[in-house]
Amino acid sequence: MAHSPYPESGARESAAHTEDDVMATSKRALWGATLAAALVATTAQAATLTVNPGPDAQERLQTALLDAKPGDVVALGAGKFDFTDGLSLDVDNVTVTGAGQGKTVLSFAGQKGAGEGLLITSDGVTVRDLTLQDSKGDGIKSKGADRISFVSLTVQWTGGPKETNGAYGVYPVSSTNVLIDKVTVRGASDAGIYVGQSKNIIVRNSLAEFNVAGIEIENSTDADVFDNVATHNTGGILVFDLPGLPVMGGHSTRIFRNKVVDNDNPNFAPKGNIVASVPVGVGIMLMANRDVHVFDNDISGNQTSAVMLVSFSRSFDDKSYNPLPRDIVVRDNRLGRNGWLPGLPGGKMLAAATGGSLPPILWDGVTTYPGYDGPAPRLYLKDGPVLNLNLPKAGEVEAAKPTVTATLGSPGLPERAAVVLPVGQDKPAQ
Repeated sequence: MAHSPYPESGARESAAHTEDDVMATSKRALWGATLAAALVATTAQAATLTVNPGPDAQERLQTALLDAKPGDVVALGAGKFDFTDGLSLDVDNVTVTGAGQGKTVLSFAGQKGAGEGLLITSDGVTVRDLTLQDSKGDGIKSKGADRISFVSLTVQWTGGPKETNGAYGVYPVSSTNVLIDKVTVRGASDAGIYVGQSKNIIVRNSLAEFNVAGIEIENSTDADVFDNVATHNTGGILVFDLPGLPVMGGHSTRIFRNKVVDNDNPNFAPKGNIVASVPVGVGIMLMANRDVHVFDNDISGNQTSAVMLVSFSRSFDDKSYNPLPRDIVVRDNRLGRNGWLPGLPGGKMLAAATGGSLPPILWDGVTTYPGYDGPAPRLYLKDGPVLNLNLPKAGEVEAAKPTVTATLGSPGLPERAAVVLPVGQDKPAQ
C-alpha cells in the first residue's frame, strides 16, 4: 500500500381486555410467532458468499451483492481489490464484511465514473471491517435505508486533502436507525462522516481528520454524537439545518464526550458548497438547528472558536424554514486555547476588540428575520466567556456590536433522552 500523506494522529399495558382486545392480542401473538419462525428459517438458510482479491474482482463481488439473500454474509478476503466502477447493494439484511480495517482494502483509484464506491438502498445492512480508498464520488452511501450500520470502517483519499476528492466518506441519507461506530474518515472535500435527512442516529468511537467538516449532522432528528475524535479538519463537528431539501426542521442532537481538538486544516471544499464558508479552526458549529445540547467535550486548539452559533445567511424562499439556532445548551465542556486567530470575516478586528483573541463561545446574536414574529431564540451558554456579536442580520459582521458576558441565558431547556436503536442493531464494535 502507498505511504499515507496524513500525519498520524414502558411499554404500557391495559388493566383489562375487552373481547376485541383479546382477539387482537391473539392475532399479534400469531403474527409474532410467524415472524419469529420466518427469521429462524432465514437464519438457518443463510449463506456466506466469499470473494477474494484477484482478476475479475469487480464482477465477482458485484455478482455476490446481487445474488445475496436476506441473512447472507458477503465476506471479502484480505488483500487489495481494484475496481473500475462503483458497487451497489439492494438486498435486505445482508452483512458485508472484510478481514479488518487495513487488511481488506477496496481501491477505487481506477474508477471511471463519478459515483460512490458502494451504494446501499436496502434495509438491515451492516458494512464492517474493511478500508475503502479513493472513490471518485462519496465513499459509502446509504439512501432510504432502515437499520443501516457502518462498523469498523476506514474511508480515505490517499492523496491527502484535495478539492477533487469525494464529498462524503460515510454518507447515510434519508435513512432511519443509523449506527456509525469505530469509523475513520480522511480527506473528504465536504464532510468525513455525514448524516443527512435521517432519524434516530448514533455516531460514536470514530475518528474524522483532514476533512473539511469532520462530522456533520444535517436536517436530521434525534442524533447522539459521542466518544469521537474530530481533529485537523477545517471544522470539527457541525449541526446544520438547510432550506430547500425534502426533509427540513432538524432537531434534537446531543454532542458529548468528544475530543474536538486542533481543527486547523485549510478549507478545500469546492466553491459554492455550504461548508466552503466554514472558517478554519471551528470546533463545533451550530447553524439554524434546534434542541442541540453540547456538553462534556474537550475542545481546544481551534483558532476561530470552540463553539459557534450562527444563523443561515443565504437567501431562501420557504416560509416554514427557520434560519436561527435556538433551544441550544452549551455546558460543562473542558475548553483549552481557542479563538486566537479567528478566520471569520472581521475576525482580526473582533479579536483586537476582545483582548487579542475571541472568547471560546460565539453567537452571532441574530434574533429575527423577515416575516418572523416569534420569540427570540432560547439559549443557555454556560461555558464562557460568551461573545455576542449582536448582528442586525445574518452574516452582517461589519455591523457587529460585540458584547462579552460570563455566560448567556439561563438553565432549564430540556434535554432529549438517549437514542435507542432497534434490538440487535446496537452492538459494540469489536
